[in-house]
Amino acid sequence: MIALIVIVVILVLVLATAARTVRIVPQARAGVVERLGRYQRTLLPGLAIVVPFVDRLRPLIDLREQVVSFQPQPVITEDNLVVSIDSVIYFQVTDAKAATYEIANYIQAIEQLTVTTLRNVIGGMALERTLTSRDDINNALRGVLDEATGKWGIRVNRVEIKAIDPPLSIQETMEKQMRADREKRAAVLTAEGVKQAQILTAEGEKQASILKAEGQRQSSILLAEGQAQAIATVFKAIHDGDPDPKLLAYQYLQTLPQIAQGEGSTMWMIPSELTSALGRLGELVKKDTPSS
Repeated sequence: MIALIVIVVILVLVLATAARTVRIVPQARAGVVERLGRYQRTLLPGLAIVVPFVDRLRPLIDLREQVVSFQPQPVITEDNLVVSIDSVIYFQVTDAKAATYEIANYIQAIEQLTVTTLRNVIGGMALERTLTSRDDINNALRGVLDEATGKWGIRVNRVEIKAIDPPLSIQETMEKQMRADREKRAAVLTAEGVKQAQILTAEGEKQASILKAEGQRQSSILLAEGQAQAIATVFKAIHDGDPDPKLLAYQYLQTLPQIAQGEGSTMWMIPSELTSALGRLGELVKKDTPSS
């Protein structure tokens, strides 16, 4: 019975020793091994052997990129206005030994360094520039943090400003100013639209007037050309027909009823040549009439 107990105790000791001897480090992790309280080596991902009861493996360190969001911090601008700034830090541990021994709590150290840097950077900017210069603030923060955390075995990859909140009174004033600017731009756009519409209307009326005048001119030209051609045709016909006074008198007699239909036709002017032609026409009629 005693032998069985001894065997069990020995087996438990062997298992405990083996568990403390063989260590498995996951991917993207690193382990710092101390031997008798002093740094001995850094374990990389995979299977590792340590001396039990002599070597001590400290808590594993995550080597992946980490994101830390800090609470909004009140910061005073150059024009003595308090703004609340919410920031996010993207960092990565590059040296497990330095992150273990150079700084006690690198997360807290990064937060305090971020707050201090923000106050220094924002303190040299007016509120308006602070609201419109996030990239400049991010670059300044990243430069300071990366330089300071380099000796801690940490690389700051990116710094982002999530929000910059000015005081409530300043926000109300800014909203009123933006509303006034929007109304001003709307009024300018409306006036510009009315102006363009008037210009287009005037241009259209101008083009219409030009086209109308051109049409009237072309119509007058065509009418005059038609009348000229008609007169030329009549004149040619008369010239080719060689009319005598008797034919002219006959044509005049046919036209008299049409002239008489006019309301203002109270007095007629008869040329002397026409009178003599009418006389000769009467004589011809008498000659052609047989005597009874």
